Amino acid sequence: MHEHNWLAIAVAAVAAFLIGGLWYSPILFAKQWMLANLIPTDQMAAMKAAAPRAYAVSVVCFFVMAFVMEMFINHLGLGTLKGGIGVAFHCWLGFAATIGLTANMYSNKPILAYFIDTGYQLVYMLAMGAILGAWR
Repeated sequence: MHEHNWLAIAVAAVAAFLIGGLWYSPILFAKQWMLANLIPTDQMAAMKAAAPRAYAVSVVCFFVMAFVMEMFINHLGLGTLKGGIGVAFHCWLGFAATIGLTANMYSNKPILAYFIDTGYQLVYMLAMGAILGAWR
């Protein structure tokens, strides 16, 4: 039985959340994401009002994801920077990228929405894997 590195798990979860704050900001992809998801600008106020709940759920989900990714890394014996990144990439490819593409195909949203969201998922999962793999 492996001891969990709770601090690394928490840091990985917070890193994913912070990357999202940057990814979906006006600095990077906010405008493109709004257009790709067909969200009119008059809905921005409602989205901002609902943001605290979405943020809280996101942090919990990132914590669960980091916990499970740490388990994968440990079960596979890949507790290195390179090993963690490899596990994260394969998790992204096998789960996030495929589930996201399937959902996009049924949503009638432009494929750009998928690329923006799955790009974010790739970046934060690689960051999580790097943190969890390297932090021994």
